[in-house]
Amino acid sequence: MTSSKAPVADVTVIIVAYASREWLPRCLDALSRQTVKPARVIVVENGSPPDTCVTRSDIPAWVDFIENETNIGFAGANNQAARLADTKWIVLLNPDAFAEPDWLARLLDAAGRWPDARIFGSTQLAYGRSGILDGAGDAYHAFGLPFRGGYGLPLSYLPEEGETFSACAAAMMIDRKLFMDLGGFDERYFCYCEDVDLGFRARLRGEIAIQVRDAVVKHVGYGSSGRWSPFAVYHGTRNRLWTFAKNMPFPWVWILLPMHAAATIALQFAAIRRGVPLSYFRGLIDGVFGAGPILAQRKAVQTQRGVKRNAIMRVMAWNPFELLGRKPHVIPAWSRGAQAGHENDLTDKREAP
Repeated sequence: MTSSKAPVADVTVIIVAYASREWLPRCLDALSRQTVKPARVIVVENGSPPDTCVTRSDIPAWVDFIENETNIGFAGANNQAARLADTKWIVLLNPDAFAEPDWLARLLDAAGRWPDARIFGSTQLAYGRSGILDGAGDAYHAFGLPFRGGYGLPLSYLPEEGETFSACAAAMMIDRKLFMDLGGFDERYFCYCEDVDLGFRARLRGEIAIQVRDAVVKHVGYGSSGRWSPFAVYHGTRNRLWTFAKNMPFPWVWILLPMHAAATIALQFAAIRRGVPLSYFRGLIDGVFGAGPILAQRKAVQTQRGVKRNAIMRVMAWNPFELLGRKPHVIPAWSRGAQAGHENDLTDKREAP
């Protein structure tokens, strides 16, 4: 760890490692150099193939280590570690994300500026590509398509600090109690889209997510699976459908369903061009025919909604060009008084789910 003189924050950092032997040492080294130390760091070795797994001997003594014999998914492994945390905050960090020395301090500073917020996202720079963004908050297009805002764009697109739809789990901080109250990640998802689903469910309860411009990590991205790998395409397709079906408020779920269906068809052609049509089709079929438990969950999710529908819809991206260009969708604090506006959207009424 860094010098003992560095202050210790009420934070547990959770890192889920799968096929991460190449990147994890650098990730932990960056954590050891933080100007504010986390109280605890937990690494979960999540059933990696033998030639890519990490062992206790690979992990510094100051890091707690969990070793799973099988891969229980990014969602399940984070939930597993979160249950062991006893700090106010948990911070989720990908093993191929390398934090700048003041990263954790900047997240905690933002928590002080936004006392009513309990979810915070980081600026992700593309590792090895100078001046290129890897992400600036998870955006959600109203047609039911999540996307990482700013992915692959020049640094000039980096937005000011403000409200984003949800924080990307590659480098996010969330109040531990909130995470547990939400039930953590939905483990049916296994991986991909679980952070957008979590953020959506939090929004339905009246929470907001803040994208912190100066909390920076350098992220390799898709360190365990390629962006257009069959694995990523299958889970991304299935989980995207489930997120829309579970969380989109009534009557918007019916109003936007035709656009969601059209976008789903368009993405099928993209999968064909990328050579993964079968993975996309399997994800689509399993998403539709496996939606029974998700639809059952929808009733509970919508019943717990604590804000007006428009409070949620206003934070979504509506412009198709934002989606196509992957532009960041962040509402700056100064532009419309995000906190005050959010408070005005709160209601004690429960409208029909």
